[in-house]
Amino acid sequence: MNLSDYLTFEVVSMAVLVLVILGDVLFIFARPHIPSNRESSLWVVFYASLAVIFGLTLWQLFPDTNRASEFFAGWLTEYSLSLDNLFVFLILMARFNVPRKIQQEVLMVGIVMALVLRGIFIAVGAALIEHFSFIFYLFGAFLLYTAWHQAFRSEEDDEESESKLIVWLRKRIAVSKDFDGVKLRTVEGGKRMFTPILVVFIALAATDVMFAFDSIPAIFGITTDAFIVFTANVFALMGLRQLYFLLGSLVDKLYYLKYGISFILAFIGVKLFLHAMHVNELPFINDGKHIDWAPEIPTEVSLLVIVASIVVAAVASIIRSRRLGE
Repeated sequence: MNLSDYLTFEVVSMAVLVLVILGDVLFIFARPHIPSNRESSLWVVFYASLAVIFGLTLWQLFPDTNRASEFFAGWLTEYSLSLDNLFVFLILMARFNVPRKIQQEVLMVGIVMALVLRGIFIAVGAALIEHFSFIFYLFGAFLLYTAWHQAFRSEEDDEESESKLIVWLRKRIAVSKDFDGVKLRTVEGGKRMFTPILVVFIALAATDVMFAFDSIPAIFGITTDAFIVFTANVFALMGLRQLYFLLGSLVDKLYYLKYGISFILAFIGVKLFLHAMHVNELPFINDGKHIDWAPEIPTEVSLLVIVASIVVAAVASIIRSRRLGE
C-alpha cells in the first residue's frame, strides 16, 4: 500500500478509536457502579484484543514495513509504564477518600485528560525530532536518568510527592469536606464551593503530565511515526481503568515490576543514544558527521527485550510473594 492508503488507514482508525472512547465514557457516566472482577477482566481482555487486532491489521496491510512490530513494542512499553501509574492512582484515591462508586468516572476523566496531554506531547515531540536530530541525545539521557530513579525510588517518595501536591492545592482552593457525586461545585453551610473532586482531577492531570514525560520519549525510542506513538498510548490507557479495579492492591505486590520497567527505560535510552549517533549533526561530536559504526537495534530485538523484561519481573514477583506468603 502507498502513502495515501496509510493516511486513509490513519483517519479510519482514529475515527473508530474516538467512537470507542466516547462509547466507554457514555457507558460509565450513564451507569455508575463498582465493577466486579469478572466485568473488569472482560473489559481488560476486550481492550487488549483490540490492540492485538490493530497490530495484526497493520501487519496484514503493510507487510513490507516495521509498523506492526513498532506498534506492539510501543504498546507493551506504554502498557508496562501505565501499570506504574496504577500505584499513584491508588494513592490519590486513598488520600482523598474517593467513594468507590464514583471511582470509575474519576478514572475515566483522568484517562481522557491523559490522552489529550499525551497527544500534545506527541505532536511537540514529533516536531522536535523532525527539526532537531540532537533531541535523541536528550531523550536518551532523560530515559537513563528516569530508569535509575525508577529502580531506586521508594513508595514513600511517591506518597510524599502526592501529599505535598495535595497540601499545596488545598491551600489555594476552597474545598468542601465531602464529595457530591461527580459534581465540581456544591453548597456547604450556605456557601458555594468546589468539591474535593476538583482537586482530584488537578492531581490526576499533574500525574498524567509527570508520566507523559517518561512514556513519550520512551516510545519515540521505538518509532518516530506519530500515528503509531499515539495509537500505542491510546490502547495502553484504554484498559487502565478496568485494570485498576482488577488488580487494585495487588499492584504493590508486583515487587520487581519497577526493576523491569527500569531496565526497559534504560535499554530504550541506550537505543536512542545509538540512533542519535547515526543521525548526529552536533559539531562537537565527530565533527558533526554521522557515526556509522554505532549499531542500530532492530525493532524486533526491542520487542523481545520488552516482553522478556515484563515476564521476568512478573514471574520473579510472583515467586517472591509465594515465598513470603503474601
